[in-house]
Amino acid sequence: MPKDKAGPAVIEIESAKGGGMALAAYEHPWPIRFCHWLNSISLLIMVGSGLRIFMAFPSFGPRVPERELLRVPEAITLGGWLGGALQWHVTFAWIYVATGVFYIGYQVFSGHYRRVLFTRADISGVWPMARHYFLFGRKPSLTEQYNPLQKLAYTSAALLGILSVVTGIVLYNPVQFSWLAWAMGGFHRARLWHFVVMCGLLAFVFGHLVMVILHGWDNFISMLTGWKKNPEYLKE
Repeated sequence: MPKDKAGPAVIEIESAKGGGMALAAYEHPWPIRFCHWLNSISLLIMVGSGLRIFMAFPSFGPRVPERELLRVPEAITLGGWLGGALQWHVTFAWIYVATGVFYIGYQVFSGHYRRVLFTRADISGVWPMARHYFLFGRKPSLTEQYNPLQKLAYTSAALLGILSVVTGIVLYNPVQFSWLAWAMGGFHRARLWHFVVMCGLLAFVFGHLVMVILHGWDNFISMLTGWKKNPEYLKE
Protein backbone atom coordinates (compact mmCIF):
# COMPACT_ATOMS: atom_id res chain seq x y z
CA MET A 1 0.00 0.00 0.00
CA PRO A 2 1.46 3.41 -0.94
CA LYS A 3 2.49 5.89 1.75
CA ASP A 4 -0.37 8.09 2.94
CA LYS A 5 -0.57 11.44 1.18
CA ALA A 6 -3.47 13.88 0.77
CA GLY A 7 -6.07 11.17 0.44
CA PRO A 8 -6.71 7.41 0.44
CA ALA A 9 -5.61 5.01 -2.27
CA VAL A 10 -8.41 4.18 -4.73
CA ILE A 11 -8.94 1.03 -6.79
CA GLU A 12 -11.69 -0.46 -8.96
CA ILE A 13 -13.49 -3.55 -7.72
CA GLU A 14 -16.24 -5.72 -9.11
CA SER A 15 -19.65 -4.42 -8.12
CA ALA A 16 -21.98 -6.78 -6.24
CA LYS A 17 -25.02 -5.12 -7.81
CA GLY A 18 -25.56 -6.10 -11.40
CA GLY A 19 -21.92 -6.62 -12.34
CA GLY A 20 -19.67 -3.87 -13.63
CA MET A 21 -17.01 -2.07 -11.66
CA ALA A 22 -17.13 0.11 -8.56
CA LEU A 23 -14.61 2.27 -6.75
CA ALA A 24 -13.15 1.43 -3.35
CA ALA A 25 -10.95 3.65 -1.20
CA TYR A 26 -8.43 2.48 1.38
CA GLU A 27 -9.62 4.85 4.10
CA HIS A 28 -8.31 3.23 7.28
CA PRO A 29 -4.77 1.76 7.34
CA TRP A 30 -4.20 -1.02 9.87
CA PRO A 31 -2.60 1.24 12.54
CA ILE A 32 -5.76 3.39 12.57
CA ARG A 33 -8.02 0.34 12.87
CA PHE A 34 -5.83 -1.22 15.56
CA CYS A 35 -5.88 1.95 17.67
CA HIS A 36 -9.59 2.49 17.07
CA TRP A 37 -10.66 -0.88 18.45
CA LEU A 38 -8.10 -1.12 21.24
CA ASN A 39 -8.88 2.39 22.47
CA SER A 40 -12.61 1.68 22.27
CA ILE A 41 -12.17 -1.32 24.59
CA SER A 42 -9.81 0.59 26.89
CA LEU A 43 -12.17 3.56 27.14
CA LEU A 44 -15.16 1.33 27.93
CA ILE A 45 -13.25 -0.42 30.73
CA MET A 46 -11.89 2.83 32.13
CA VAL A 47 -15.34 4.42 32.21
CA GLY A 48 -16.81 1.45 34.08
CA SER A 49 -13.95 1.22 36.56
CA GLY A 50 -13.74 5.01 36.89
CA LEU A 51 -17.39 5.22 37.90
CA ARG A 52 -16.74 2.53 40.52
CA ILE A 53 -13.83 4.61 41.86
CA PHE A 54 -15.99 7.72 41.91
CA MET A 55 -18.68 5.93 43.94
CA ALA A 56 -16.14 5.38 46.74
CA PHE A 57 -16.39 9.14 47.34
CA PRO A 58 -19.08 10.70 45.11
CA SER A 59 -18.03 14.34 45.52
CA PHE A 60 -15.88 16.97 43.88
CA GLY A 61 -14.94 18.83 47.05
CA PRO A 62 -16.37 21.04 49.77
CA ARG A 63 -18.00 23.52 47.39
CA VAL A 64 -20.42 20.88 46.14
CA PRO A 65 -22.38 18.26 48.13
CA GLU A 66 -20.00 15.95 49.98
CA ARG A 67 -22.19 12.85 49.68
CA GLU A 68 -24.61 11.37 47.20
CA LEU A 69 -23.72 13.91 44.51
CA LEU A 70 -24.35 11.30 41.84
CA ARG A 71 -25.59 7.75 42.22
CA VAL A 72 -24.30 5.39 39.55
CA PRO A 73 -25.99 1.99 39.09
CA GLU A 74 -23.55 -0.71 40.14
CA ALA A 75 -24.44 -2.71 37.04
CA ILE A 76 -22.58 -0.25 34.79
CA THR A 77 -19.46 -0.14 36.96
CA LEU A 78 -16.46 -2.46 36.91
CA GLY A 79 -14.18 -3.76 39.63
CA GLY A 80 -16.62 -4.65 42.40
CA TRP A 81 -14.85 -2.49 44.98
CA LEU A 82 -12.37 0.40 45.11
CA GLY A 83 -9.21 -1.74 44.97
CA GLY A 84 -10.48 -3.89 42.12
CA ALA A 85 -11.65 -0.85 40.16
CA LEU A 86 -8.26 0.84 40.58
CA GLN A 87 -6.50 -2.23 39.20
CA TRP A 88 -8.72 -2.29 36.10
CA HIS A 89 -8.46 1.47 35.64
CA VAL A 90 -4.69 1.82 35.95
CA THR A 91 -3.96 -1.26 33.81
CA PHE A 92 -6.06 -0.06 30.90
CA ALA A 93 -4.94 3.53 31.39
CA TRP A 94 -1.43 2.43 30.42
CA ILE A 95 -2.82 0.65 27.36
CA TYR A 96 -4.86 3.76 26.53
CA VAL A 97 -1.77 5.99 26.78
CA ALA A 98 0.46 3.66 24.77
CA THR A 99 -2.16 3.33 22.05
CA GLY A 100 -2.64 7.08 21.97
CA VAL A 101 1.10 7.71 21.57
CA PHE A 102 1.28 5.12 18.79
CA TYR A 103 -1.79 6.66 17.08
CA ILE A 104 -0.44 10.22 17.17
CA GLY A 105 2.98 9.06 16.04
CA TYR A 106 1.49 7.24 13.07
CA GLN A 107 -0.68 10.21 12.14
CA VAL A 108 2.30 12.57 12.14
CA PHE A 109 4.92 10.39 10.42
CA SER A 110 2.56 8.97 7.77
CA GLY A 111 0.90 12.29 6.96
CA HIS A 112 -2.52 10.73 7.60
CA TYR A 113 -3.34 13.59 9.96
CA ARG A 114 -3.92 15.84 6.93
CA ARG A 115 -7.16 13.97 6.26
CA VAL A 116 -8.66 14.40 9.71
CA LEU A 117 -7.13 17.48 11.36
CA PHE A 118 -9.55 20.40 11.76
CA THR A 119 -8.04 23.61 10.36
CA ARG A 120 -9.11 27.21 9.81
CA ALA A 121 -10.17 26.33 6.26
CA ASP A 122 -12.78 23.92 7.65
CA ILE A 123 -14.56 26.48 9.86
CA SER A 124 -16.93 27.71 7.17
CA GLY A 125 -18.04 24.16 6.38
CA VAL A 126 -19.12 23.22 9.92
CA TRP A 127 -22.50 24.95 9.95
CA PRO A 128 -23.69 23.61 6.54
CA MET A 129 -22.94 20.05 7.70
CA ALA A 130 -24.54 20.62 11.11
CA ARG A 131 -27.62 22.09 9.39
CA HIS A 132 -27.79 19.02 7.15
CA TYR A 133 -27.53 16.53 10.02
CA PHE A 134 -29.67 18.28 12.64
CA LEU A 135 -32.05 20.55 10.67
CA PHE A 136 -32.47 18.39 7.53
CA GLY A 137 -30.87 20.99 5.31
CA ARG A 138 -29.31 20.42 1.90
CA LYS A 139 -26.32 18.12 1.98
CA PRO A 140 -23.09 19.94 1.04
CA SER A 141 -20.87 18.48 -1.65
CA LEU A 142 -18.16 16.20 -0.28
CA THR A 143 -14.66 16.35 -1.73
CA GLU A 144 -12.69 14.72 1.10
CA GLN A 145 -12.85 11.59 3.22
CA TYR A 146 -13.96 13.58 6.28
CA ASN A 147 -16.33 16.54 6.19
CA PRO A 148 -15.60 19.64 8.35
CA LEU A 149 -17.97 18.54 11.14
CA GLN A 150 -16.28 15.15 11.34
CA LYS A 151 -12.86 16.80 11.42
CA LEU A 152 -14.00 19.03 14.28
CA ALA A 153 -15.35 16.02 16.18
CA TYR A 154 -12.23 13.86 15.69
CA THR A 155 -9.82 16.68 16.49
CA SER A 156 -11.82 17.51 19.62
CA ALA A 157 -11.82 13.84 20.65
CA ALA A 158 -8.02 13.72 20.33
CA LEU A 159 -7.71 16.80 22.53
CA LEU A 160 -10.12 15.30 25.06
CA GLY A 161 -8.02 12.15 25.06
CA ILE A 162 -4.92 14.19 25.91
CA LEU A 163 -6.82 16.04 28.66
CA SER A 164 -8.03 12.74 30.10
CA VAL A 165 -4.41 11.64 30.47
CA VAL A 166 -3.24 14.96 31.95
CA THR A 167 -6.04 15.08 34.53
CA GLY A 168 -5.61 11.37 35.22
CA ILE A 169 -1.93 11.87 36.01
CA VAL A 170 -2.91 14.28 38.80
CA LEU A 171 -5.34 11.78 40.29
CA TYR A 172 -2.84 8.94 39.96
CA ASN A 173 -0.03 10.78 41.77
CA PRO A 174 -1.21 14.11 43.22
CA VAL A 175 1.97 14.61 45.30
CA GLN A 176 4.50 14.18 42.51
CA PHE A 177 2.35 16.28 40.17
CA SER A 178 1.25 18.82 42.76
CA TRP A 179 2.21 21.68 40.44
CA LEU A 180 -0.16 20.31 37.81
CA ALA A 181 -2.90 19.86 40.42
CA TRP A 182 -2.38 23.49 41.46
CA ALA A 183 -2.74 24.62 37.82
CA MET A 184 -6.09 22.81 37.65
CA GLY A 185 -7.39 24.43 40.83
CA GLY A 186 -6.49 21.66 43.26
CA PHE A 187 -7.04 17.91 43.51
CA HIS A 188 -10.84 18.09 43.75
CA ARG A 189 -11.03 20.41 40.76
CA ALA A 190 -8.78 18.06 38.78
CA ARG A 191 -11.17 15.26 39.68
CA LEU A 192 -14.04 17.35 38.35
CA TRP A 193 -12.17 18.08 35.10
CA HIS A 194 -11.43 14.38 34.70
CA PHE A 195 -15.14 13.63 35.05
CA VAL A 196 -16.11 16.37 32.57
CA VAL A 197 -13.61 15.05 30.03
CA MET A 198 -15.10 11.57 30.43
CA CYS A 199 -18.56 13.01 29.71
CA GLY A 200 -17.15 14.74 26.62
CA LEU A 201 -15.64 11.50 25.34
CA LEU A 202 -18.91 9.64 25.93
CA ALA A 203 -20.79 12.37 24.02
CA PHE A 204 -18.34 11.90 21.15
CA VAL A 205 -18.82 8.12 21.19
CA PHE A 206 -22.60 8.53 21.11
CA GLY A 207 -22.44 10.97 18.19
CA HIS A 208 -19.93 8.74 16.43
CA LEU A 209 -22.24 5.73 16.67
CA VAL A 210 -25.17 7.78 15.36
CA MET A 211 -23.08 8.88 12.37
CA VAL A 212 -22.01 5.29 11.67
CA ILE A 213 -25.66 4.25 11.60
CA LEU A 214 -26.63 7.17 9.35
CA HIS A 215 -23.81 6.52 6.90
CA GLY A 216 -24.59 2.83 6.52
CA TRP A 217 -23.04 -0.61 6.78
CA ASP A 218 -20.12 0.11 4.44
CA ASN A 219 -18.89 2.74 6.88
CA PHE A 220 -18.67 0.13 9.66
CA ILE A 221 -17.06 -2.50 7.43
CA SER A 222 -14.36 -0.04 6.40
CA MET A 223 -13.13 0.07 10.00
CA LEU A 224 -12.71 -3.72 9.88
CA THR A 225 -11.12 -4.12 6.44
CA GLY A 226 -9.76 -0.64 5.75
CA TRP A 227 -11.60 -0.44 2.42
CA LYS A 228 -14.83 1.44 1.74
CA LYS A 229 -16.90 0.85 -1.39
CA ASN A 230 -18.15 3.84 -3.36
CA PRO A 231 -17.39 6.62 -0.84
CA GLU A 232 -19.47 9.72 -1.50
CA TYR A 233 -16.54 12.07 -2.07
CA LEU A 234 -15.52 10.01 -5.13
CA LYS A 235 -18.94 10.52 -6.69
CA GLU A 236 -18.78 14.31 -6.72
